[in-house]
Amino acid sequence: MIHLYDLDFSPCISCFYCKRKDKVHGTCAVNDDLSPVLESLKDVDGIIFGSPIYLMNLSAGMNAFLERFVFSNMIYSAEIPTVFPKTIPSAFIYTMNVTEEIANDIGLLSTLKFHQEFLENILSEKIKSFYVYNTYQFNDYDLYEHSIFSKENKLKSKLEQFPIDCKNAFNLGVELVEYLREYLK
Repeated sequence: MIHLYDLDFSPCISCFYCKRKDKVHGTCAVNDDLSPVLESLKDVDGIIFGSPIYLMNLSAGMNAFLERFVFSNMIYSAEIPTVFPKTIPSAFIYTMNVTEEIANDIGLLSTLKFHQEFLENILSEKIKSFYVYNTYQFNDYDLYEHSIFSKENKLKSKLEQFPIDCKNAFNLGVELVEYLREYLK
């Protein structure tokens, strides 16, 4: 498991090193804490991405990671859109404070789908999605301004829905492992 906020890294600087004909495509020139992570992803059998949703989008850390991962593995070729070395199953887990109804009303799922389509082009595999809505944000709601949210509703969601979400996330992992077993035969 990799926690992006434990790493010191920058977003893509658009240097185009990864696109040069005299270099190895798929290699990012930026050398920081993310560099070994990007290289190690070439050897994994599957990836589960996860991000909280801030301001109707992925977190800044996840966006910066995806800029580097996607852009360095994407080439400007009509025949071969990716230089990622293999097809791997993957999933994306999103956690958000809003309800499913609000996420649909504001078009949030369309925004998130956009990021997934880039990843699908790189990994050559359909990405599974899992959305966790109406998350419980504070251990003690009385310490924070939250008048637009119902503390009771949030607690009810934590007690009733969160265990279901955890089980579904676990099942998503099992599904990816089962897929890998079949794929690697």
